[in-house]
Amino acid sequence: MTTQAATEQISTFTGFTADDFDVFAVPGLEARMTALIDHIRPKLHELGELLSPWLTELCGEPMFPHVAKHARRTINPPNDTWIAFAPGKRGYKMFPHFQIGLFGSHLFVQFAIIYESDNKSVFADHALAQMDDIMKHIPAEYVWSGNHMVPGGDTQGELGSEGLAQLLQRLRSVKASEALCGIIIDRNDPLLKDGEAFIAKVKETFQTVLPLYKMSF
Repeated sequence: MTTQAATEQISTFTGFTADDFDVFAVPGLEARMTALIDHIRPKLHELGELLSPWLTELCGEPMFPHVAKHARRTINPPNDTWIAFAPGKRGYKMFPHFQIGLFGSHLFVQFAIIYESDNKSVFADHALAQMDDIMKHIPAEYVWSGNHMVPGGDTQGELGSEGLAQLLQRLRSVKASEALCGIIIDRNDPLLKDGEAFIAKVKETFQTVLPLYKMSF
């Protein structure tokens, strides 16, 4: 794809609206999944097409898009949904990866290493050894979380080096632990309605958390 074609493709992304976030207020599994598939999933697939080539170049390895299917749910409707970018073609959960996703209250863009990954202790060891670099490189307003199922988290400024060290030590020693770091964008932020500006913000965020991804191997 030429640079001009890529630019034209990016400019067609329309962003996210209140209707997308309202999906998570739809009662019932079947009804919510129908709304999610109709409103949000096409946009996530579009983000996959737009960003996978760029992330592949950024990371220096093939990065494949994986849109959440929520296939295991039989009763409770999902409270969030996402697209993940990972070096595995068949899945992402076992790999450190990048995510873009939505809860009813906000959108998130982040690096993630979740409980299924065997790289957790590798990342924890490398990150603990490079705490000074992380505190300098990752902005204070970036949010850290130890559980991808819970919306929000604590900013790096709130955690400080001591709080972040505790999160990383737990990642190393607790099987169900996780580490996620990135930004949260409120559902009412006008940035979300500007597709081109949103793509630029996503790229800026993934570039910022790239050193965390590199620490995972």
